[in-house]
Amino acid sequence: MFEGPADARNQIALIDCVSFYASCERVFEPKLAGRPIAVLSNNDGCVVAASPEAKRLDPSIMGKPYFQIKAWCQLHGVVVRSSNYELYGSLSDRVMTLIGRYASAQEVYSIDESFVALRGSVEELTALGQEIRHTVLQHTGVPVRVSIGRTKTLAKLASVGAKKDPSCNDVMHIGKYSSEQLDRIMASMPTTEIWGIASRTGKKLTAMGIHTVKDLRDADPKLIRKKFSVVLQRTVMELRGVPCIELEKQPREQKDQLIYSRSFSKKIQTLDEMKQVISLYAQRVSARLRAQGSLAGQVSVWVATGWADTGSPRHSAHVTVPLGTPSDDPITFTKAASRVFPDLFPEYLPGVRYARAGVTLTDLRPAGAIQPLALFQPEFEGREIGKTLDEITRRMGGEAIGVGLGGFKQPAGWEMKRELLSKRATTHWDELVEVRA
Repeated sequence: MFEGPADARNQIALIDCVSFYASCERVFEPKLAGRPIAVLSNNDGCVVAASPEAKRLDPSIMGKPYFQIKAWCQLHGVVVRSSNYELYGSLSDRVMTLIGRYASAQEVYSIDESFVALRGSVEELTALGQEIRHTVLQHTGVPVRVSIGRTKTLAKLASVGAKKDPSCNDVMHIGKYSSEQLDRIMASMPTTEIWGIASRTGKKLTAMGIHTVKDLRDADPKLIRKKFSVVLQRTVMELRGVPCIELEKQPREQKDQLIYSRSFSKKIQTLDEMKQVISLYAQRVSARLRAQGSLAGQVSVWVATGWADTGSPRHSAHVTVPLGTPSDDPITFTKAASRVFPDLFPEYLPGVRYARAGVTLTDLRPAGAIQPLALFQPEFEGREIGKTLDEITRRMGGEAIGVGLGGFKQPAGWEMKRELLSKRATTHWDELVEVRA
């Protein structure tokens, strides 16, 4: 039985995008509607997203290396795309902004999911869910699914039903079911269907005789906390309709660290190429730092060979350099990163094939909190070089300008491979979609 709040009109809705990456690929290519689509990981490695049509052709397609299924994709007409992060991020921002207009509070949970606080009856919120679906699809071209319950956990549970029941037309309000119906639904679902319960926890629950969602809901919360954690205890209470997991209405303004790291499309074997990598990564992570209005007090650089590369000597290293004065200047970071090379490569071994590298900024603090004396200010700080670079790249694109070894126009051969990349139509002027009437 529910132990929910007296005012059942207060509800939580989970609004998630349907096959988000594949849906984004269709926005500017309507001819892809109804066709199977697979989206690949970095360097066109493995399948990380697939449309329902592609999953019906092969339910185990997720995670498969592309080189193994390339011929199969061609045979079955599966459209394959490289991950278009710029497009996905841009469309996600638009979707979340539209969703936020309907709610008193919103938590953007991931790139394709958002929790919102709503108020109304089952009928009113079901109608509102259909309105949200229509508005988002009309303005962005991305289909969404709306799942509603008294708590975040119940909203997540409703999303499972929304995916399995086509008759709900992608809007599922768990409140439409009676207590008896909900008991039967929960009794038919294993505990691993619940948000946050992985297979390992599911096995432990099974050993305690808790096999289904209903079993977990009816379990003793104090025993669950003792055997597992307060987090799982909250899940039990949320299944009973008692809100225990609040919406995170305000995202964290500042991250504790910022990282820019990538695997290379081809292995790097020369020191000159590695210097170019670190210079470019230092500039890119400095742009992220300025975007969140922070300064960094430390710069770390790491490099590593591939764990499965049997044809190369193994080598990995990580070096941190403290800055004299916290900064957000790209030249300061580039110089600091270049100083670690003797420690990263004490003996640059012939035949070493580096597969990935990264630059990390730590000891972050708000930019306005530090006012160094002019005597201690880095020589480039007052010139606002970073701000100038940001403005140019905002207008002309990320490859328009750079500093030193990071200022090349054409992508280097080791840059992430995206040979099947669709147009970045919302972020790059030279890739705008052409419409012919």
